[in-house]
Amino acid sequence: MKRERKLPNFRTREEEARFWDTHSMTDYLGELEPADDVFTLAPSLAEKIRERAKTRAISLRLPQWEIDGAKRVAKKNGVGYQVLINIWIAEALRREARRCRWAT
Repeated sequence: MKRERKLPNFRTREEEARFWDTHSMTDYLGELEPADDVFTLAPSLAEKIRERAKTRAISLRLPQWEIDGAKRVAKKNGVGYQVLINIWIAEALRREARRCRWAT
């Protein structure tokens, strides 16, 4: 079980946002206050979220050694190998999107 850490005091919302971009809330569960506020998303934003959440099955042929390697890494990290491959694809897509934005 992870040891809970002390939550720092933030001077600005931007500082807090940067902190949460690089830290897990699970490390600070004991210090977080319950949120009772209810909010409603704009219909256009809700639709974008629904569209991004849709998935579609594809067939992807990989050499057996790559599948075996992904299974070993996934087991070490406590996730399924298909989940791990999805994470790797998403990370590569984000990395390429950032690289392409910088190149323009």
